[in-house]
Amino acid sequence: MSSQLLLFAEPLLRDGLARLLTAQGSLYTAVESPQQLKGLPQLVIWQVNSPINPPLLDQELQNLQERWRPAPLLLLLPTGHGLDNEVLLQLPAAGVLEAPNPQELLEAVATLLAGGRVLAVAMGEAPGIGSPIPPTGPTLGLGQWLLISGLQQIDADIDAIRRLLTPPPTNLVQLLVLQGRLRELAAARQLLLLLWGPASMAWSSPAPTPQPSQPVLAITLQQRSADGIWRAIRERLEAGTEGGLSNHSGQLLALEGLSGERRRDLLRALLHQVDSLRQRFLADPAPLQPLQERWERWQPELRQQALRSLVNPYVQLPREGSLEPVAESLIRSSDLVSRDPELPDAQAMLASLVRAQPLLVDGQLLAADEPRAVLHLELLLANWLVRTADLVSAEVLASCGSWPELRRYLLQPDLLATRNLERLRNQLNAQQRWSSWVLRPINLYESRRQLFCLRDGAIRCQELTEPRDGELRQLGWLQQLVTLSLETRDALAPQVQGLLKGLGDLVVLLLTRVLGRAIGLVGRGIAQGMGRSLSRS
Repeated sequence: MSSQLLLFAEPLLRDGLARLLTAQGSLYTAVESPQQLKGLPQLVIWQVNSPINPPLLDQELQNLQERWRPAPLLLLLPTGHGLDNEVLLQLPAAGVLEAPNPQELLEAVATLLAGGRVLAVAMGEAPGIGSPIPPTGPTLGLGQWLLISGLQQIDADIDAIRRLLTPPPTNLVQLLVLQGRLRELAAARQLLLLLWGPASMAWSSPAPTPQPSQPVLAITLQQRSADGIWRAIRERLEAGTEGGLSNHSGQLLALEGLSGERRRDLLRALLHQVDSLRQRFLADPAPLQPLQERWERWQPELRQQALRSLVNPYVQLPREGSLEPVAESLIRSSDLVSRDPELPDAQAMLASLVRAQPLLVDGQLLAADEPRAVLHLELLLANWLVRTADLVSAEVLASCGSWPELRRYLLQPDLLATRNLERLRNQLNAQQRWSSWVLRPINLYESRRQLFCLRDGAIRCQELTEPRDGELRQLGWLQQLVTLSLETRDALAPQVQGLLKGLGDLVVLLLTRVLGRAIGLVGRGIAQGMGRSLSRS
C-alpha cells in the first residue's frame, strides 16, 4: 500500500513535487488538498517559497502538527530564507531541508516515514550550537603568543611580496628591493623559530585546508531511539576525524605530536571503544548503579585498548639492541589511570546515548532526538575524545623520549630531533601548570568550561557556561588565592574607578577654573603693561 503524502505549496511547486513523488512507482501517493485524503496522511510536506517571520513560521508549524498528528512534518525552505541557526534548530518539525535536490528530498521522505528525523540547512553566520565556532583568544603564554603572532605577520608579508613578484616587475630597482625584502623576512622567520622554538604552528607550514564556501549542518536520524542517536553522532564524528585535523583551539596539544594517520587512528579507536562500552551498558543495565561510576571504572581499560589499536599488536621495534613489542611496552610505561578534572560529568551524556533520556541544554529539557540535543551530545563526546586522545598522546611522547626508533613509527618528522621533542614536552608541561594554577580557578569562578569539538577538519574550542561551585570548593590554597584576587578586584574596582574619576574631575577643575584664571589674569596684566608702554612711546 502506498503512503499518502499531503503537499502544501504554491501550484507550480506543488505540481513539481507531485510529479517527483509519483514517479517512484507505487511507493507514494501525492495528495494536493485535504479533501482528496483517504484517512490520515503518513507525511505532511510544506514548501515555503519566500522568507517568513520566525514567530509566524513556528505558529504555522504547530498548527499543522496539531491538525495532522501523528503524521510527521517536512519543511522545505528556499535559499536565502533569513533564519539563523538557533531558529532552525528549534523549529517544531521532524524534517527541515533547505533547497534540496530530488535525491535528498526522496531520502528525507523515506527517513521520515521510517520514524527518523532529518535536518540539512546551510549554516548562517549567527553563532549557535550548529554554527561554526569562532576561535577563542590565545590561552598560551606571552612568549608563545608573540611567536605565533609574529609568524602570522611575516607569512602575510611574504605572501604579499610573492604576489608582487608574479609576474616580476620590469623595473630593476623595484625587483631588487622586493627580492631583498623577501630574503629579510625569511631570515627573520628562521630567527624567531631558533629563539623561541617550534610551537604547534611553527613546526611546518602546511597548506590550508580548503573550506567549503557554504558549510551545511546535516543531521539524519534513521530512528529516534538511542541506537539511532548514537549511529548519527558516530557518523558525524568519524567524518570529523578525516584529514589531518589541524589545531584551531588556541591551545598546544600533545595530540599534534602524532603523525596525521596515527592521530586519526587513535581517535577512531577511542570512538570504537565507546561503542563497545555502550554495548556493555546495554547488556548489563544495572539500574541501581549509576552509569557515571561504571564509566569512570572502565576508563583505564578503554585507554589501554585504544593504545593497543593505535599500534599493531605484532609490531616490534629495536630498543637497546633487542626487539620489543610496541603495544605492550607502551602500556607498561604509561599512566592511563589518571583523571582529567576538566571533563564534565558523563552521567547525562550516557543516559541519553544508552537510554535515550532527555537532556538539559541551555536550561531547557529536550528530548534526546531533538537536533539541539544531538549536537550537544556530539559536543560532549567530541570533547571526551580529544581530551582522552591528548592524555594518551602525552604518554606516547614520554615513551618516545627514551625510544628513538618509536619516534619514526608514531610521531611527526619534525619531532625526530631530541631537542624538538623535549622542547614540545616542556611547553606542554608549562601550559599544564599554568592551566592548573591560574586558568582553571578562573574558569571555575566564572562558571565557564572549555570544550573541544571536531568540525571542518580541525579541533576547535567552544565555551560552555555551567555552575561549577562544587569544583570551586575543592581547589587548593594556591588556586583559591587566584579566585580571591579576582573577588578582591571585583570588589575594589568600582571604588577605585570612582576615586580616579573624582581625582580627574578635581584636576580638571583646578586646571580650568583656578590655574586657567590665574594664567588669564597674568596674561591680561602683561598685555595692559605693554599697552601703556606703547602709548607713552
